[in-house]
Amino acid sequence: MVEDYAKLKADAQQAHRNGQLDVAMAGYARYLAQVPGDGGVWSNLGVLHRKAGRHLMALRAHQRALALDPGGTSTMNNAANVMSDIGQYAESLALRRQILAQTPDDLGQLQMVVRCLRGQGDYAGAISFATDALARFPDDAELRMQLAFAQLGHGDYAQGLENYKARWRAGELKPRDLPFPEWQGQSLSGKVIAVLPEQGFGDAVLFARFLSVLQGHDCRVVMAVKSPLRRLFANLPGVDAVIDGLRADTKVDYWVNMMDLAALYFRQSAAVPAPTVLSVPDDARARAQGLVAPFMDKLKVGVVWTGSVTYRGNGFRSFSHRDFLPLTDIPGVQVFSLYKGPELKAYYADGSDGFILDTGSTERDFADTAAMMQACDLVITSDTATAHIAGSLGVPVWCILHWDAFWVYTHHGASTPWYPQMRLFRQHRPLDWSGVMADVTDALQTLSEAKA
Repeated sequence: MVEDYAKLKADAQQAHRNGQLDVAMAGYARYLAQVPGDGGVWSNLGVLHRKAGRHLMALRAHQRALALDPGGTSTMNNAANVMSDIGQYAESLALRRQILAQTPDDLGQLQMVVRCLRGQGDYAGAISFATDALARFPDDAELRMQLAFAQLGHGDYAQGLENYKARWRAGELKPRDLPFPEWQGQSLSGKVIAVLPEQGFGDAVLFARFLSVLQGHDCRVVMAVKSPLRRLFANLPGVDAVIDGLRADTKVDYWVNMMDLAALYFRQSAAVPAPTVLSVPDDARARAQGLVAPFMDKLKVGVVWTGSVTYRGNGFRSFSHRDFLPLTDIPGVQVFSLYKGPELKAYYADGSDGFILDTGSTERDFADTAAMMQACDLVITSDTATAHIAGSLGVPVWCILHWDAFWVYTHHGASTPWYPQMRLFRQHRPLDWSGVMADVTDALQTLSEAKA
């Protein structure tokens, strides 16, 4: 019986549109086994692999699609998307510029050209391109966001944070819905203002230093934080009360986003202020000292290999716990896991807990994490909240960065003005952790020998 390939293709495409991704993938594979010259279906298959996080498989499919349909706008766009994901920015830019030659007003391509330029570390080029594009499309929130990130990476914090206010229009953050007015610079004398962190725990720690903006306003400052940060933030300078959240009956006159305090600060000064002072309770210190007590003759190293698995970019900035195992072979070193979360399942499954001792899973909150950091001689972490906590505590910390690092760390150099004692280690090339982990291992070996 001859199979109806047109129906097979149509059914797979319909399953794709319906979100039945496994069904669609099986249908595409079955179809391509008989009709391998269909570039559009290869492109669709690549889209599915990208959605599933299999970026190299996606690239493989898109390369076949491009070979069959090199001038197709959709084919080029889909391929450029996965190339951007995995750091092949030059290749992605070439395709996007081809598309723009055909459709110069394609906003998605304009946005992604800026994204690719700053991904290459070409902040000046990204700023120039974004500025020109915004002259044509001044109301586009995503273009303004991409300009903001380029400016922040370039060190133009005042303009970058001003443009970053477009984040509330860009679709990734839900606008505030509060029964109190947002502070717009009105007099705060005798008033109560609530400072609201946004996004991740690391962002809250990073931007807490800007609470100083409210000093001298003769107001009461309350800060609403999630419970894992509450003890760590218990005595923040300039904060009168730390609360779990705002309710309709909370006595507040105004609210302000924490990141907008940073924008106000940089209107007056270009200097990056010192990190805020965090609180580490005595019971947290006692817990940490008990955990490290058997290893006082060792170089004690706390490690974290991944951030929140729900963060969209976590798969690129994080690595495996197994990448830390070579550190445990260095004489005189004891490694402790400061991580708590779902990735511990794999860590326990392969027996890594025998070499990297688990202290993170029994922590109550970030105050316990901070105490463990202070009890260690060094913290080595991926780019996640622990990097900001260690940086704020002033403890020795090495931060391991993927190829397209957060703007605080920029794309070059071994240090950042935001955390002066922090040492940065960078991926040599996208998706490859082996080179940078070898750098970390060599550096720790040298440190261990120096302390022996």
